[in-house]
Amino acid sequence: MSAPSRFDRGHTDDLMTFLAASPSPYHAVANAAERLEKVGFRQVAETDAWDGTTGGRYVLRGGAIVAWHVPEGAQPHTPFRIVGAHTDSPNLRVKPRPDTGAHGWRQVAVEIYGGPLLNSWLDRDLGLAGRLTLRDGSTRLVNVDRPLLRVPQLAIHLDRSVSAEGLKLDKQRHLQPIWGLGGDVRDGDLIAFLEEEAGIGAGEVTGWDLMTHSVEPPAHLGRDGELVAGPRMDNLLSVHSGVAALAALAGGGDLPYIPVLAAFDHEENGSQSDTGADGPLLGSVLERSVFARGGSYEDRARAFAGTVCLSSDTGHAVHPNYAERHDPTHHPRVNGGPILKVNVNNRYATDGSGRALFAAACEKADVPFQTFVSNNSMPCGTTIGPITAARHGITTVDIGVAILSMHSARELCGADDPHLLANALVAFLAG
Repeated sequence: MSAPSRFDRGHTDDLMTFLAASPSPYHAVANAAERLEKVGFRQVAETDAWDGTTGGRYVLRGGAIVAWHVPEGAQPHTPFRIVGAHTDSPNLRVKPRPDTGAHGWRQVAVEIYGGPLLNSWLDRDLGLAGRLTLRDGSTRLVNVDRPLLRVPQLAIHLDRSVSAEGLKLDKQRHLQPIWGLGGDVRDGDLIAFLEEEAGIGAGEVTGWDLMTHSVEPPAHLGRDGELVAGPRMDNLLSVHSGVAALAALAGGGDLPYIPVLAAFDHEENGSQSDTGADGPLLGSVLERSVFARGGSYEDRARAFAGTVCLSSDTGHAVHPNYAERHDPTHHPRVNGGPILKVNVNNRYATDGSGRALFAAACEKADVPFQTFVSNNSMPCGTTIGPITAARHGITTVDIGVAILSMHSARELCGADDPHLLANALVAFLAG
């Protein structure tokens, strides 16, 4: 096949567009699907029979997408090359009875999703987005992308200890956003407002999955614009690069592997759902692809044995104000290229063979890479990598991009790292 065009900072600018247009996992997968359809992918329903013809396909399930491209000459036992990522980010999510308030303020009842930096959600203009389910079972995306909500911080005059002792937030009492004034709090007000916003008839919405988001758009930052600040980089940065890499290979003919993008929901709270990495979605799609091409269980076993997954998620860049929190010999820097994530206790799935595989892909793409290891005195986070390896028995390597302010409402990365990651992913998927 001809070599795909290399990504540059234009890719990073496009990432900023993708972040702004994807305030929820449901919007993220809809935008990913739209981009893939432009290069010939088509959606297949899980309830339909699948054929084994060549070309691009994708499955949508809630806030997850699995997309793959069967190249010319693919056999039932042809292995897969997978880029794994996740679509969800820590935030504040609307409760089943959202209408609340006190002392003349109208508020929205929210629950904490994942592990957000709670202080980053204070005094920030917030919108509301997500998925509405109607009486007939259909769903509709909604996005109020303007200042609607705000979690006001207590004035320092009423909390003199905050400067010396730090901010202390009660998750139940202190994080309920305000969205207006009024003495009477009526059940159904918020959903009625969203029905009107989405152009849905009154009383048609019977279910919802809604979440807050910062309405401040992504922006270049720094003297030379060498940084990017924006929301949900963990982990839509990887989703965006994975979509771009898969799309770049869609026109190719003779590939030795079947390239796949698997972007899951619910990573931030354990991945145990029908759309999470610990669910059956990926395995079901890969198996059905084998069987649709006339394969047997033996072909499925051969394909899985030769399959490799790059679990791509953001990691920690060395922080200039807290360098002692990092391992003293591993200081990943922004714009230094993607990071290889290693933990011998298997919080990351990378081993020595995986390192060699990723190093080869980066060398092929002419992309530098770095290594991340946690400080021995600090607990290590985890990813979908170990889950994917254990659940499906496939070789998995954990990688990503180094950022600051992980799990903040607004995170920070280098302007070069997203396109460096995308170039490395193309080389990996192409084999």
